[in-house]
Amino acid sequence: MLNENFVQGSRPIVRSTAVLCPSGARRHTDLSQGGFSLIEVSIVTAIVLLLAIIAIPAVGSYVIENKVPKVGEELARFVLQTQINAQPGAMSPYTDVATSHLANTVFDSSLFSVTNASGTSTILHGLGREGTVEVAPADAGASFSITLSNVSHAACPALASVMQRLAHTIVISSPAGGSAAVKDNGVEYSALNAGTNCSKGDVNSFVFSVS
Repeated sequence: MLNENFVQGSRPIVRSTAVLCPSGARRHTDLSQGGFSLIEVSIVTAIVLLLAIIAIPAVGSYVIENKVPKVGEELARFVLQTQINAQPGAMSPYTDVATSHLANTVFDSSLFSVTNASGTSTILHGLGREGTVEVAPADAGASFSITLSNVSHAACPALASVMQRLAHTIVISSPAGGSAAVKDNGVEYSALNAGTNCSKGDVNSFVFSVS
């Protein structure tokens, strides 16, 4: 007696689990749609937040480090223009130098943010949160100073290294390191020395004196 699962030639009969949809397409009846559980979603979210917490400060420091050479170039350009425009041979050639002069120089710059209110110019340098740049006469007009406040540690000591070519005096101030001259008549500039005077965060101040 022949087995009902076989036909001539002992070839098995294949029973398909597929059915025809109304449109005529095949569909398997044993497929099921799965999803993520609440626990799985929570774990993935926690991992993403942890990565963001770690990565965002690192990215911010990287951006600031890349800004330093360009900010230094803009400041150096202002220094050279001011020196060229100063009265030659005068005892006090920089008596009238002010922040507004730097504001005019960097007004179209993509690095600095310049605002004018009630005749007073405010320049943000972008190397730290709410960090400003101020220019003022020094030594009774014989020289002038450029002061950057709220500078991030990511810009130190690179900023001082860029400006030390033009400034005869560099003073760095921070809550942890106090105030110290890293370049002066009796102090030769050292990047390592400048770096030790910076504190972590947007809390450092740089004063560059130029004559």
